[in-house]
Amino acid sequence: MITIEKIDIKNKNQVRRFIEFPFQLYKDCPQWVPPFRSDLRTVFDHQKHPFYEHSEAEFFTALRDGEVVAQIAAMINHPFNRYHNTHQAQFTLFDCKNDPEAVGQLFSRVYEWVKEKGMDCIDGPKGFSSFDGYGMLVEGFENRQMMTMSSYNHSYYPTLIEQNGFQKEVDFVSCHLDDQNFVLPEKVKEVARRVRERGSLKIKKFSSKTEIKQWAKKLIDAYNKAFVNNWEYYPLTDRELQYLIDSLLTLVDPKLITFITHNDDVVGFLLAFPDVSAALQRMDGKITPWGIWDVYRETKRTKWVSFNGAGILPEFIGRGGNALMYDAIVNTIHDFGFKNIEMSQVAETAVQMRKDLATLGGIPYKNHRVYKRCI
Repeated sequence: MITIEKIDIKNKNQVRRFIEFPFQLYKDCPQWVPPFRSDLRTVFDHQKHPFYEHSEAEFFTALRDGEVVAQIAAMINHPFNRYHNTHQAQFTLFDCKNDPEAVGQLFSRVYEWVKEKGMDCIDGPKGFSSFDGYGMLVEGFENRQMMTMSSYNHSYYPTLIEQNGFQKEVDFVSCHLDDQNFVLPEKVKEVARRVRERGSLKIKKFSSKTEIKQWAKKLIDAYNKAFVNNWEYYPLTDRELQYLIDSLLTLVDPKLITFITHNDDVVGFLLAFPDVSAALQRMDGKITPWGIWDVYRETKRTKWVSFNGAGILPEFIGRGGNALMYDAIVNTIHDFGFKNIEMSQVAETAVQMRKDLATLGGIPYKNHRVYKRCI
């Protein structure tokens, strides 16, 4: 018998069961990178997570004969709806066994909640913050997840989603490049050289996390301006922006962060992260002194890097800002000796960047899809 439960977030046993389900589901999956259990607990905490300052979420679990077989978080992001003039819910943290009946009943309960809240459609997966990644993996199941900046799921997930009436909304592709085939066209090199000579745009590098914190406000301003026209954009609160900065500083190597400045304002940024997936897998979602040391060691020996966060203010693209950014990618790869590069989760709506990645030699090797269903 199948039963659907709405999680009582004050019930520690129910919350713990929700958190532990994916660890059981993927325990023998070499491509899955576990999140920190503490991060998962935070999404249940209305005091700690900034999302709840302005929005709401509920968590649902499907049980077959008392055993968890599927679960999901349903959310309403009110600032997103106001900005885009929509009445839209979203879902995240969806995991399941290959049980179509249970998944169908789970989504039926979610649809009821969505309609009760006055919403007319639901899309996802979309998480509680921008660093949660977007979409469900639909191509590239043989490749390991890039840390926890994007998700991994079993190959039967898309079929189950589509059986429940969801259709594609937008795809986010991740491209693989290697250091031998990464080609920066001579024209781009020349533009970057001329821009540096003129001196109106400058490259800012960092040596410490403290220094990055001092530039955090300028980065936040640039982030908002660079992505204001993006499909997924909505204006973030100060607490949400601080949450992003704190998340960034958890895994970042300051030397891999590049800002492009104009009159001391940030007009572009390139965020690179050494791939520490192997260490995160060994940590198994638990933060320990040994695990932290293992992550540090992995940053020194990994040959993979993820560029997950690149933006140029639109008015500086035609002034050589994009050429400087791509030149900075080349310098980062060569200076740190990376052999493999992932350009993570570039939306298909970012047409120019998709073209640029193809020119640079990028090969799409993962695809995450955001689905949508009208209720």
